[in-house]
Amino acid sequence: MQHDLGYFEEGQLDKTYDLRLLKRMLPFLAPYRLWLALSVGIVVTLTLMDLALPYLTKTAIDRYIVPATSISRDNADGTDEAGFLTVQTTDPAVQAIVDRHPGLFQIDGTAARIARRDLTALSPEGLKILRHRDLDGLVWITAAFLLLIGLDFGFNFVQRLVMEYTGHRIMHDLRLKLFDRILNLSLTFFTRNPLGRLVTRVTNDVQNMHELFTSVLSMLFKDLFLLVGIGAVLLVMDWRLALAAFAVLPLVVIASLWFSRRVREVFRRQRVKIAEINTHFAETVGGIKILQAFRREARNEKRFRRLNHENYQAGMDHIHILAVFMPLVEVLAVVTVAIIVWYGGFRIINADMTLGVLVAFISYLRMFFRPIRDISEKYNILQNAMASAERIFLIMDSPERLPRPVARPLPGRDEIGRIESIAFRRVGFSYVPGEPVLADVSFDVRAGQTVALVGATGSGKTTLTMLLLRFYLPDQGRILINGQDMAAVDPDALRARMALVSQEPFLFAGSVRANIFPDPENVSEKTVQAILTAANSQSIVARLPQGLDTPIGEGGSALSSGERQLFSIARAFAREAEVIILDEATSYIDSNTETRIQEALRRLTANRTTIVVAHRLSTVRQADQIVVMDRGRIQETGTHEQLLQQEGYYYRLHRCQA
Repeated sequence: MQHDLGYFEEGQLDKTYDLRLLKRMLPFLAPYRLWLALSVGIVVTLTLMDLALPYLTKTAIDRYIVPATSISRDNADGTDEAGFLTVQTTDPAVQAIVDRHPGLFQIDGTAARIARRDLTALSPEGLKILRHRDLDGLVWITAAFLLLIGLDFGFNFVQRLVMEYTGHRIMHDLRLKLFDRILNLSLTFFTRNPLGRLVTRVTNDVQNMHELFTSVLSMLFKDLFLLVGIGAVLLVMDWRLALAAFAVLPLVVIASLWFSRRVREVFRRQRVKIAEINTHFAETVGGIKILQAFRREARNEKRFRRLNHENYQAGMDHIHILAVFMPLVEVLAVVTVAIIVWYGGFRIINADMTLGVLVAFISYLRMFFRPIRDISEKYNILQNAMASAERIFLIMDSPERLPRPVARPLPGRDEIGRIESIAFRRVGFSYVPGEPVLADVSFDVRAGQTVALVGATGSGKTTLTMLLLRFYLPDQGRILINGQDMAAVDPDALRARMALVSQEPFLFAGSVRANIFPDPENVSEKTVQAILTAANSQSIVARLPQGLDTPIGEGGSALSSGERQLFSIARAFAREAEVIILDEATSYIDSNTETRIQEALRRLTANRTTIVVAHRLSTVRQADQIVVMDRGRIQETGTHEQLLQQEGYYYRLHRCQA
């Protein structure tokens, strides 16, 4: 039997799908919309403060530092008001300077005017006296600068705090949603997708979404507001100079489009390679004993080296794209500044523009290209997050989910009560379309009976137990529980009445107590001891350093196969199930331990409905009914003696094993 092992990464992203993914994230953002709105409000405030700083520079230059370069306004008498500094001689200090340089001043009552070009003839002390208003203005401008910088720091701190909190909460909710979805997927999904790939989804991919929530959502607003705000301010200050600056923008747009197209595929390749590396690593660690026993270390290392190198190449391709795009943006920024210096300087020389406007333009243009670079980086994060979101939502949208009953029209529709009968009616099933595993299987199980499923490997015995546990639904036919179709039964209600003891019992990382008892805090010590005694597990617990509270590693690797099996039987006892399913429960056990396990199993199955999957026919002699399977079909049914008397398929199996 072959399974389709195609992975999610084979699909292609496009911009419309990006928009759909962003739309699907809205439900995760909705509970935190007030926090997001607060963040956007802070971002708008920060943008306005950033826009104010260069304008303060312009004001300082044109009004207080070099007002002589202002555009002249000739009076009727031919004088240039902007070319003179007017002071009042009522100030004794000013009068002293006027008396010291009578040839430089024009007296008009209490007012004295001096050409600004003649200010260089005065001493520094004299300049301070005459230009004290300019100096006072610079002090106020400086104070405004410091105030804006302080407010900028405070608002940035609050904005970062808000977005980090919101991002972590959204990531927390997304990871829980994804984990809950994975828990409810059918086993078919897990046969198609290796562990390492799923680990990547829950860890790396969700972490990539954190960058989207904390960096892109709010800062993208800031960058867009800043670009629009700078464009508007430049047009208001001097539209001709603004148009000259915007002449380079088409090249910036072309470079950005090239960058976005190239970086999209690189991010997809990186996500695929990281998932493949995680998958390969998980397989290596999980099969380390077989790997070392068969001396496959070199081959495994060679494969890992190849995957790692492909991931390295994808990373280098990303770096190469950034190495072209980022310097290109810097070059275009420098070219734009050069155009502004040339054109603006020409207009200043012709007294058509002030020096403050030119300086402010240069500052604004440097700010203008900063959000362009930021948006490119945010696009990096966005594409990385979209590649991760695609994987996450493909899991959430996976159709490989075991159907649950539709909404109940009557109370208790999927409450099945005590299981009195189980009936398989012409059941057919296949893991892969066109490759049937079961065909036309029909038999009945009554409460308290022990039914054994026997047959060669691959005959469909274990598949029948998987259908009974409702891990899958039949492709044809029906399974009836108390006469009710299993498809109408809630899987949780069904499994609550069943317990599985498999040939490879799995124990979770944690204490022995937590593995055996579903709610260890609410189990009395008397009940604990009774269950351990019934499962023949007391002697094992007594040898453990901390008894039932002894921690065991993942899968119970520190315990022997027999000890794990006895603990799994104790777990079945603690469940108080009505139906016990034994899937080759003594396959890998030595004879001494098998005796203890068989004794525990007899206690477990007493007065309970039992389904036994067995290869060794000696373990099913006492079964009330034996169902003989071959190639997915029932060959014979009956008791041990009846089947031997028929001298059919079971008789030949018995002779072979004897």
